[in-house]
Amino acid sequence: MAEEKDTYSIDECYELGKIIKPHGLKGEVSIFLDVDYPEDYEDMDSVLVHLNGELVAFEIEQIRILPNKPKTALVKLVTIDKIEQTDDLIGASLYLPLDVLPELGEKEFYYHEVIGFEVMDKKLGFISTIDTVYSFTEGSLLVLEYKGKEVLIPINDETIVKVDRENKVLNVDLPDGLLDVYLS
Repeated sequence: MAEEKDTYSIDECYELGKIIKPHGLKGEVSIFLDVDYPEDYEDMDSVLVHLNGELVAFEIEQIRILPNKPKTALVKLVTIDKIEQTDDLIGASLYLPLDVLPELGEKEFYYHEVIGFEVMDKKLGFISTIDTVYSFTEGSLLVLEYKGKEVLIPINDETIVKVDRENKVLNVDLPDGLLDVYLS
């Protein structure tokens, strides 16, 4: 991780994934990496685990991304040496500090950062603010309310025009008729 601190709050972090299950008898765990590029995390040296309402830092002894399951990795934490020690970890969320995230281009964004951003369409102007982001294997969607209806906007290169972080605005070029589908 970048600059090391003793403690972090969840607001200072982003969710990396979850601990799924124990692997073997020597304290290794299988984790799900909820990220676009799992290989970017092959050299992690520590991770924050959400336990009993707190983020607890663990050093990583070894991490191996599984080639047949690219969003799954086997992780050996430094202080965990027996399968029994993994019991409290199973199902726990994994976090990293926000300051380790790389800078993104003008059309790229991290999903957590655009919650609350205004959506401005090229033709229609202001539409609404982003409530949440749904992420699926097939793609991701911005979720917002427009004229009392929930609207889902696809996140892709054709739709996203620019991210204005300073003014918290996401500029889009919506496909013709997209909003009409939700209003009819």
